[in-house]
Amino acid sequence: MIVYIVVFKSLIAQYHVQMERQSAALLTVQITALKEKLQKVKEMEDRIRIQRHDLRHQLQTVTELVARGDREAALDFLDAAQKRLDDHKAVRWCRPPVLDAVFASYFDQAQRQGIRVDAQISLPDTLPVDEGELAIVLANALENAIHANLELAQDQRELRCKLLGSPSIMLEFANPCTGGIAFDTDGLPVARQEGHGLGCQSISAFCRKYGAVCQFTLTDGWFRLRLIL
Repeated sequence: MIVYIVVFKSLIAQYHVQMERQSAALLTVQITALKEKLQKVKEMEDRIRIQRHDLRHQLQTVTELVARGDREAALDFLDAAQKRLDDHKAVRWCRPPVLDAVFASYFDQAQRQGIRVDAQISLPDTLPVDEGELAIVLANALENAIHANLELAQDQRELRCKLLGSPSIMLEFANPCTGGIAFDTDGLPVARQEGHGLGCQSISAFCRKYGAVCQFTLTDGWFRLRLIL
């Protein structure tokens, strides 16, 4: 009986440690993503202030061109100004703010590393699961995809993301992969290095908690994660 009590206490202690680590990871993802999102908002506000300052000069230029009868030059000038505004538009990937911050953060990282991003995201305002926990899943999946892409030549790098919220949450992340990947008996990718593979384990734990179906596959040189909730 004493042995069972000791084992039970040990399991309880391990559970609390795991929960503390998960909470810390969740908080880290939320804070990091939101900080980067706020920084981008600040940069956008600075650009808008500059554009407002320059607007008076632009209007004077267009007015002068129209007065001279140079309609084509005026239209070209306005078209160039419009393109500059479009380039500075803030991208909003979805309505839930934490998820939007995660997408913005990791997609920006991917693009800075020369990874082409193809994203199709459609989510409702209200989610059937905790937004923060789903953010951990997305962050782990995106981080793994970015790391895998960095092993490839730059012209081969690509990240595809599909996420739908109706009739249920369905997501698929895909990235090219030239190396072979082994899978364990649970269908999880086997880590090649010590300390790796924790992201997939975290995703698997999320699926067990919420009864989601999760699948990792490697087909035709593409690694895919599919999850249905």
